[in-house]
Amino acid sequence: MPGNDLTLLMDAAKDAGEIAKRFFRSEPQVWDKPDGAGPVTEADLAVNAMLRDRLMGARPDYGWLSEESEDDPARSTAERTFVIDPIDGTRSFMEGNATWAHSLAIVENGVPTAAVVYLPARDKMYHAETGQGAFHNDAPLFVTGRDTMQDATVLAAKPNLFAENWKGGAPPLKRHFRASLAYRLSLVGEGRFDAMMTLRPTWEWDIAAGMLIVQEAGGVVTSPDGQELVFNNRKPQVAGVVAAGPRLHDQITKALLT
Repeated sequence: MPGNDLTLLMDAAKDAGEIAKRFFRSEPQVWDKPDGAGPVTEADLAVNAMLRDRLMGARPDYGWLSEESEDDPARSTAERTFVIDPIDGTRSFMEGNATWAHSLAIVENGVPTAAVVYLPARDKMYHAETGQGAFHNDAPLFVTGRDTMQDATVLAAKPNLFAENWKGGAPPLKRHFRASLAYRLSLVGEGRFDAMMTLRPTWEWDIAAGMLIVQEAGGVVTSPDGQELVFNNRKPQVAGVVAAGPRLHDQITKALLT
């Protein structure tokens, strides 16, 4: 891995956390993004600016894709691209909830190869790189071994479990929720929940890092119809996400109407 990309991401995430915490629970300035894309705070922008300077300064030949940057078409020809969400869970950040995260990934030829999801307000650092396992701080991560949907715990918004989305009606899953998609994926990798899912089109920066964490913890992450997720698309979205241990993932994707 060039110059240890994972160390670069981890160090940058920690410094991003110091910036974000200066604004946290301090009534940061907020703007509404165009086209109903949600709020953005001065903390999001400050973190994004630092990360772009730091990461692109260290890897000038990499592409750049971030929620808070104007899209740069040059990323489409880059072999490796940073995929960044400066603050995943901005509304939680604004509400003073500690479950927001910095989500940082490097994607090589469409596949995440290094990933960090960092929750500064909880001092939780999830990280992974291809073939090296996934970790929460220094502890190795493993997905659960649950192999049936009966009473499995899933992180998802309510509409995902509506009966019309499933072949046999509402599934016997126990629903929980966290605002940050990156954190949801990390919690599945940690084995604290059995699965996560979202059936809506999903921005790449929300899931690229968390996907690798789940995979390196032994899990499977695909679109709801079981297709492989590819990143650094022209429009940086995928068609939803299902993440779980292999057997449960198979159960969920087979039961969905897709």
